[in-house]
Amino acid sequence: MPTAMITGGSAGLGEAYANHLADRGFDLILVARDQERLAVVAEGIGRRTGVIVEIIGADLTDARQRAVVERRVADPERPVNLLVNNAGVECHDRFDRAPLSDLTYEVDLNIVAVMCLTRAALPAMMSRGNGDVVNVASFSGYLPASGSAYSATKAWVMAFTDTVSASLSGTSVRVVAVCAGRILARQDTTTDDAENRRRSPLWLDPSAVVKRSMADLQKGRVLSTPGWIYRMVVTYLEAPRRSLRLFAKAAGKGRERLSSDPEA
Repeated sequence: MPTAMITGGSAGLGEAYANHLADRGFDLILVARDQERLAVVAEGIGRRTGVIVEIIGADLTDARQRAVVERRVADPERPVNLLVNNAGVECHDRFDRAPLSDLTYEVDLNIVAVMCLTRAALPAMMSRGNGDVVNVASFSGYLPASGSAYSATKAWVMAFTDTVSASLSGTSVRVVAVCAGRILARQDTTTDDAENRRRSPLWLDPSAVVKRSMADLQKGRVLSTPGWIYRMVVTYLEAPRRSLRLFAKAAGKGRERLSSDPEA
């Protein structure tokens, strides 16, 4: 059985990833601060699918607690085939009024934890010759709203994924950033406002986000943008970066040919 680790796996998009991957036969490791909620989700998925669901209650902004998760994802004796860096937080206060502790918490969870867990996971994946990493970013990384550091952290996730992808060239390990837009919550099912959100192309069903991102990962794409309206905008915004990526790739191949030519 392959194993997937999902951070922020107790609710929302993380829970959607957990259900989708369990349906595909993955055993799971769910990570979140709320261990009681994790236990409820784990029990439900385990009963429904029969997969093994391990839970780790940890605050990923705490270095000691995060180290437990890092050791688990790096353990070569119990390989993790897929890491989903989904845990994230947004401070809703205006930047000049937001408590510094809330802003640094954003950075620690949305950036530091993603970097540390990815760094912990990759060596074992590369040694085995297989493995995948999914980094959940946000459309707000392109069009930041006024307020906290959230948009900047999600822009970092996309740039970081590009960097990691470049370092994985020639390996069988893949990484994708998920540029998610507005995602419906479980409670968005009964009220009139909720029904309007469900009909709007700006609001995405979490299961659809998961399916699109996993399909894009399988195709080897580095960026996944669920939702046609978000994909249309991102395709336009990404055009210069795609050109730069192609140029960098061609330049890299040229350097490789030059270095292998004994007469060069």
